Amino acid sequence: MSAAALPTVSVLHSEWIKIRSSRSVLASLLAVFAATAGITVLTAAAIGTSEPGALGEDRLFGAFFGINFGQIAAVAFGATAFAGEFRNGALRVSLTAVPNRTRLYLSKAAAVAGLAFVVGQITGLVTFVAGQALMGEYALSLGDPGTLRAVFGSGAYLTLIALLSAGLTALVRSGTLVMSLLIPFLLIVPFVVGQVADGAGRFMPDRAGQAVMRLEAQGTLGPWSGLAVTALWAFVSLAAGWLAVRRRDA
Repeated sequence: MSAAALPTVSVLHSEWIKIRSSRSVLASLLAVFAATAGITVLTAAAIGTSEPGALGEDRLFGAFFGINFGQIAAVAFGATAFAGEFRNGALRVSLTAVPNRTRLYLSKAAAVAGLAFVVGQITGLVTFVAGQALMGEYALSLGDPGTLRAVFGSGAYLTLIALLSAGLTALVRSGTLVMSLLIPFLLIVPFVVGQVADGAGRFMPDRAGQAVMRLEAQGTLGPWSGLAVTALWAFVSLAAGWLAVRRRDA
């Protein structure tokens, strides 16, 4: 069988092997869980029973207190998973095995998305259940309004952030550059833009996507429309990365 005829499942498997064999990539994926669940649990244990809004005015969003730290790890996962292709001629080797650039790119994106989604869903569930177990009389349950949507949405949000980072890395060919720009962008720019541009910060990828974890909608974006905005950011990023991989020399 020729390289061009390599089954897609084999390409996906090879991408999984690349992620599994890279300590930095695997560590950043595990850090998504550790940061989100760990910080939420520690905070809930420290102050969770002090008052109803100890973790935030929106108690449902507060149940995912560590999500802002988890998204940093998601950025690192997406960036490091793609960055390896642009070091030491690795992309030329990958293209020797899979000459179709679109197929290679989509397989790599699918591997990142699949792993991030699985870890994200586990993270969302553990974060909620473990954190609320320490909230005493102020705890929410899985049967409360919006809870299951928020648990699922938190994992989907982390997946989209990883894909946003992956696409940008393919575009600029540097995971370090993407992390140094995207992390401050997610943590600082939405607040600055929101103050200057009359709420425009709500359409930034983090503020929009996090609406899916809120009990009460803020502004014009609801839970699913907010997540859709983040999905659009990720799609544009991946499309730009695909064009770059298609058109540039390896």
